Amino acid sequence: MEHGSYHDQSKATFSLADEDHTLANSLRFTLNQDPRVTFCGYSIPHPSDARVNIRVQTTGDAAREVLKDSCQDLMLMCQHVRSTFDQAVLDFKNQKNLEAVNIK
Repeated sequence: MEHGSYHDQSKATFSLADEDHTLANSLRFTLNQDPRVTFCGYSIPHPSDARVNIRVQTTGDAAREVLKDSCQDLMLMCQHVRSTFDQAVLDFKNQKNLEAVNIK
């Protein structure tokens, strides 16, 4: 859910249900890397409520579009980490198989 102004779309607060610090802090990080962002922060209104509020203020671009871009950037980063990890596991297993063959 977006809470923002119809007159100034460069500032908005986004409320994400069923989320916690894991996603919120990652999004805050990617948002703060964007030069269009002047302020970004998040809060969790209450520990028993699985909801995160993310505040985004930009230099003029629509906050919704900047958040969308940051979500896509975060997804690409996660895909890169996953593929790097998968390749490292594969390399490790191959190395162990080579060592087992050389021992016999």
